[in-house]
Amino acid sequence: MQHTTSVFDLPEHLAAKADPALVERDEQLFTELSGSLEQTVTDLTARLATVRRSPAGHGQTAVERDAEIHRLVARLRGLRRHGPDLCLGRTVADDATAEHVYVGRQGLTDAAGEPLLVDWRSPAAEAFFAATPAHPMGLASRRRYRWHLGRVRDYWDEPLTPAALASNREDHGDDDGGREGDGGVGDALPDARSAFVASLGGSRTDRMRDVLGTIQGDQDAIIRAGSRGTLVVDGGPGTGKTVVALHRCAYLLYTDPLLGHRRGGVLFVGPHQPYLDYVADVLPDLGEDGVQTCTLADLVPEGAAAVPERDPAVARLKGNLAMVEAVEAAVRFYEQPPADGLLVETPWADLWLSPADWARALGSPDPGTPHNEARDGIRDEIVSILVDRLAEQGDDRYEDGAEVEDGAGLADDGAYGGDEGGDVSPDVLRAAVRRDAGLTAAVDRAWPLLDAAELVADLWAVPAYLRHCAPWTSPEDRAALRRPAESAWTDADLPLLDAARHRLGDPDASRRRARHEATVSSELEYRSQVIDDLVAADDDRESEVVMLRSSDLAEALAGAFDPDDVAHDHLVGPFAHVVVDEAQELTDAAWQMVLRRCPSRSLTVVGDRAQARGGFTETWQERLDRVGLTGVTVSPLTYNYRTPAAIMAEAEVVVRAAIPDANVPVSVRTTSGHEVRHGSVDELETVLEEWLAEHPDGTACVVGDPGFVGTSRVRSLAPELTKGLEFDLVVLVDPEALGSGVEGAVDRYVAMTRATERLVVLTH
Repeated sequence: MQHTTSVFDLPEHLAAKADPALVERDEQLFTELSGSLEQTVTDLTARLATVRRSPAGHGQTAVERDAEIHRLVARLRGLRRHGPDLCLGRTVADDATAEHVYVGRQGLTDAAGEPLLVDWRSPAAEAFFAATPAHPMGLASRRRYRWHLGRVRDYWDEPLTPAALASNREDHGDDDGGREGDGGVGDALPDARSAFVASLGGSRTDRMRDVLGTIQGDQDAIIRAGSRGTLVVDGGPGTGKTVVALHRCAYLLYTDPLLGHRRGGVLFVGPHQPYLDYVADVLPDLGEDGVQTCTLADLVPEGAAAVPERDPAVARLKGNLAMVEAVEAAVRFYEQPPADGLLVETPWADLWLSPADWARALGSPDPGTPHNEARDGIRDEIVSILVDRLAEQGDDRYEDGAEVEDGAGLADDGAYGGDEGGDVSPDVLRAAVRRDAGLTAAVDRAWPLLDAAELVADLWAVPAYLRHCAPWTSPEDRAALRRPAESAWTDADLPLLDAARHRLGDPDASRRRARHEATVSSELEYRSQVIDDLVAADDDRESEVVMLRSSDLAEALAGAFDPDDVAHDHLVGPFAHVVVDEAQELTDAAWQMVLRRCPSRSLTVVGDRAQARGGFTETWQERLDRVGLTGVTVSPLTYNYRTPAAIMAEAEVVVRAAIPDANVPVSVRTTSGHEVRHGSVDELETVLEEWLAEHPDGTACVVGDPGFVGTSRVRSLAPELTKGLEFDLVVLVDPEALGSGVEGAVDRYVAMTRATERLVVLTH
């Protein structure tokens, strides 16, 4: 028989915990919470409808309206996902006269404006996550709830003072509900009665579980760290690095106004698509749906079809920071001023463009202007040089204001006089020079439009070009890098393609600008003719019709025609803050992809040096300093909350064989029943059938058997695609076939530590 109240739905063996003396205050809170939640959703829905009906406006008004709509939609989505289970738990102050503080996923008030829930990101909630018996932070105890389908299925009171501990024993006795022990770990670890330890053995799904209510003090301290500079979250398997990274995104967006959408927002970079699918629900559940998430491959168009680089030597060469500089040299190869001058013919005079003029024009773009986008400015500079030169020649045709030659010269108003005595405006002269076919062809040769993919492909296809751009490479290096022109791009190429695209800019920008200018010019010409006709037909020279000739009006008309819309790449940035998970895998070249999108250098870097497939012998500070990040702070996580100790013991032997100083975390879960099973590869189907029959819930993963076809509950993944994931059962097939050296050891280590309940190793 179950004891059920309005919210509490405790199993029979926990009936004592339903004593009204223990839950009455919570019952009252949950009742008020349900009513407030319903009213808040109604009010926010009405507010959203009002804002959407309001005029969009222009400029700052439009931006503020869009931001308000985004805020309301995000808050409504978060509230509608939950009922009373918005509440994570409560704190009881050491001061008996103080009110309990209830902590929620979002803040919520009652009709009088009094707080029912404080947002988990607020300072008032910090003690809920961070307090320990050694540092109670003014608390006597903390209660955490375990929710299921909107009902409390269990709760835990964690005493934080000796008096609270004695009281808790009186209320609940010494029964721990059959939960796992903590193996005698110290005060820094979760209490044996905590919701956190009790939840570690729960079945996994294809989505990361909601763990907000069980975040631990060491994790919370990192989540709440400031956004300035670069923070490295360093920890081994199961230490909660990904949990910290995701919740840190939500925390920073809530607390730091410099990181909002109008300031650039937050970019979250994960290691692979299965990982992004796994964590897809976490941020929306936290009320944040504006964080951009991607993999490194998503940052460039070629990433979708890129294949792994199988040659480690080639991967190292392409990942070298010097290779990024070779891309810069490859672009500069096309930015050299011509050694010969050029004669430009106009109806008024032949003009000489000298090599010095070429050098001046090609050096005119502002530093940092992308190559392709600089060309229009270079052409304009050349036209200015030639028009000024024509003016100088015109000045030479006058002496004391008298015309020396036959009417071709400078008129009194500064316009150029033609042979027939008419005036020619500077704009006409500029247009004539710009239309000169010879000059256009010369500019195209001197500063050609370049395509990023073609530029990088030429480096691999033309050894002489690569030698020119990367003189530090040896003949053997260039031979290894050589690829046929139609070869598939590899993941090692992507940082160089990104560098080339960033340096070159949009090759179509000039064409779009030209089309825009032609459209505006044609429309203005047509409207000018219409205005002239209207003015000519109006006898009143002071009427409002004459005002149509206003230059301000002409400018307004020109501004009515915007350039062609171009699909905006939301991953170009810049972003105010960037989070990189599994960052130990990034090469120096790959780091440049990240830093281009984060000029503020405000980053959260998450990783484990012992899980780097290519090896990681430096410190984090040394690695990041080399790529341009200084003042790095490293925050370690040292406890493994995922992997049972028996499994971790075997995994530790594997990784230390290749990386003796690997930072292997201490497992919290020490109870028996999680031993590693060894067998033959012929047993794969039997192992899976037995496990599926015994476990109606949960997920499994087969690692190392490409021929195995996954199902809805059993995944089949390569070891490198399991990073960041977790499964109840992991079956590692023929581990030695994964390779030797550091890469093979890391792949085995990563695969083994994905298991939360059972690991089976099958060999031939």
